[in-house]
Amino acid sequence: MKTLETFLSEQGYELLNIDYPSRKYDISELANIIRKEVISKTSDAGKVHFITHSMGGIILRYIQKYDPIPNLGRVVMLSPPNHGSEVVDKLGGLWLFECINGPAGKQLGTDENSLCQKLGKVDFELGVITGDRSINWINSLIIPGKDDGKVSIESAKVEGMDDFLIVHVSHPFIMKNKTVITECFHFLQNGAFNMSETDNL
Repeated sequence: MKTLETFLSEQGYELLNIDYPSRKYDISELANIIRKEVISKTSDAGKVHFITHSMGGIILRYIQKYDPIPNLGRVVMLSPPNHGSEVVDKLGGLWLFECINGPAGKQLGTDENSLCQKLGKVDFELGVITGDRSINWINSLIIPGKDDGKVSIESAKVEGMDDFLIVHVSHPFIMKNKTVITECFHFLQNGAFNMSETDNL
């Protein structure tokens, strides 16, 4: 997220680029860790905006459902598995999968009892950007429809979002894409993306 951080700093934003032990804990514990850090470092902020990548969006949704950040501003989620990932359904039981993704990764399945499905509609200003290019053909064979190698376009959507954008980029590199970076900035400023979904197809 460093490229995005540098750009937004140049636009006058004060940044908190949070690193967290994503492979060590489940989502509830990660949410607790992140919320404490955010609250401790933004106590005098008027609004706290978020840009998340992948599971980070699910962690923020968990926080806002169970222990909301009171001064939450606008949010942009990059490639969030808002309805889970079929990759987790298929491979989540493997030892290697847990080594790579940790206990939180195993919670991101698509069945009706998965954590993603229980978080419900978002109630904050949200723009979602996701990709339609994959560099992981094995995962893409598992995922139905267009995807970014980890998350399908349809799974990235969530009820209550204000805007949605598809870019031709893969999951690991979406946060470095120039179009994505400028669209993140535009949403934080205006509550909507500058491009429409059809502009980029």
